[in-house]
Amino acid sequence: EGNEPGDSTKITYRELLHKVCQFANILRSQGVKKGDRVSIYLPMILELVIAMLACARIGALHSVVFAGFSADSLCERILDCGCSLLIT
Repeated sequence: EGNEPGDSTKITYRELLHKVCQFANILRSQGVKKGDRVSIYLPMILELVIAMLACARIGALHSVVFAGFSADSLCERILDCGCSLLIT
């Protein structure tokens, strides 16, 4: 379910696993490894869930930043957590 009443997406567990594994491989190709910190700056969409699960799959810590925050607020959060990658 999305933010709007009519926003919804249906996905099977198999499709979700496939997308999570694909994104986990992308994160690995970017040098993200177990214990790294990743910030996620996305609205409430399916890709947010995929990014969170992909981080968990490879053992990276993730921090979700609400998409309504300003650039300055986002910058402060990135610096505070010492993240190595930002997903937008």
